Amino acid sequence: MEITDQTWADLHQAAVSAMQRAYCPYSHYPVGAAALVDDGRIVSGCNVENAGYGVTLCAECGVISELINTGGGHLVAFACVNAHQEATAPCGRCRQILFEHGGPDLMLAMPGGLMRMDEVLPRGFGPWNVREVTGEDPENGGSNER
Repeated sequence: MEITDQTWADLHQAAVSAMQRAYCPYSHYPVGAAALVDDGRIVSGCNVENAGYGVTLCAECGVISELINTGGGHLVAFACVNAHQEATAPCGRCRQILFEHGGPDLMLAMPGGLMRMDEVLPRGFGPWNVREVTGEDPENGGSNER
């Protein structure tokens, strides 16, 4: 799938739109994220804070929730923005979450420019690592059959 300048502009706008709906009464740091799925869909999410800070949901989790809720697929491009509509880097936890659903080839719009996931999360851990050890396919409910 070709990722063009227009694709990145569309992802950025979807992330900005999601950021504008963020619920962040504690940090006052709204975040929006959007990703392109291998079937052409754009999925997005925003951060949703909670008085119990540890259960706050990040924008990246919203993206993955929408991905799964709308049919699944494989992420191919990702953008995340802050309140100034500037690219922001996913934290380590979110990098792992994105890696699970985009793999090492996922392209990310980072503050310094475009980067592949395997640059953002070197030696990342994914479903294939589980298969290597258990022989089970986590993407197919643990079954070895597809």
